[in-house]
Amino acid sequence: MTKRVFTLGIEEEFQTIDPVTRNLRSHMSKLVEDGKIILKERVKAEMHQAMVEVGTNICHDIHEAREEVTYLRKMIHDLAAAQNLHVAAAGTHPFADWVDQLITNDPRYDDLIDEMRDVARGNLIFGLHVHVGILNRNEGIAIMNAVRYFLPHIYALSTNSPFWCGRNTGFKSYRSKVFDKFPRTGIPDFFASASEYDEYINLLIKTKCIDNAKKIWWDIRVHPFFNTIEFRICDVPMRVEETICLAAICQALVVKIYKLQRQNLNFRPYRRNLINENKWRAARFGIESKLIDFGIQEEVEFRQLMGELLEFIDDVVDELGSRKEVEHVHWILENGSGADRQLAVFEKSGGDMNAVVDYIVQETKIGVV
Repeated sequence: MTKRVFTLGIEEEFQTIDPVTRNLRSHMSKLVEDGKIILKERVKAEMHQAMVEVGTNICHDIHEAREEVTYLRKMIHDLAAAQNLHVAAAGTHPFADWVDQLITNDPRYDDLIDEMRDVARGNLIFGLHVHVGILNRNEGIAIMNAVRYFLPHIYALSTNSPFWCGRNTGFKSYRSKVFDKFPRTGIPDFFASASEYDEYINLLIKTKCIDNAKKIWWDIRVHPFFNTIEFRICDVPMRVEETICLAAICQALVVKIYKLQRQNLNFRPYRRNLINENKWRAARFGIESKLIDFGIQEEVEFRQLMGELLEFIDDVVDELGSRKEVEHVHWILENGSGADRQLAVFEKSGGDMNAVVDYIVQETKIGVV
């Protein structure tokens, strides 16, 4: 039952890079048009023309997910190469300026820019979204309430955007700082039920804040149209194995919380403003952070907390067949998140942003081409 219900879907947003200038370069939709011939709805354009998004089919386990992610990354690399472009996976481009980026001609994006102006135009960021199947929306809301606590832990592992517009920002993930300008982002509130959540959505629609629930851009949400919980907090990682590791952890957390709730052993929910303290620390320091254990009301080294998280989900990973994928966490802790590795190249090269872009491009190819 576990694999059949708690399915996976993974979406990744990639940068298209000019091989000479190393800057973002618009693909003028040609890459997406050619991709749809092969990949159908698994590839789509985004608001900025220098971005392309791919999404897997529904995957029944982490092994199917790896096959899909690897295949999609390879196809995007091949399609980009045919347009004399490179593909890069990072939460932000090291030096591209959003002011220079072309916008995809689409009524949906026109409406968004008309509403939000430069906040929308400036949203030049690239994320990873992980969908985990759920039984129903009521179960989904209950699981979302509990799993919010672990979002900063997952986020720290994914941090991969230390640069913005040619500056070392001092953050391991500046992507979230850019996205914070949007409304309805960040850690969601606690909802007592799906009906309470629906009342909230309906109020926003009635008062013309939104026209549909897809304009809820929280770090985690119960998807408005599918029976999934969607984790949206992560920077897109450079390597396939990092993406698969994060997806495996998301799936295992959902399954673990579900099983606890079925045994009337609810995980204690924490207030959004407390969880936000940990999110800020994760954005600033990544895996080098100290997060707050609110149960004991103390700062704890991230590596210790990750050990506790792995212990927490240990009894479900074998059932899911994802132990190897989850334990890739140890590689990230040893070698650094994407942000740590980008910064190491930046320092070693004497601050050469082109060297950082070249590194991201090469890392994105690992396990793919």
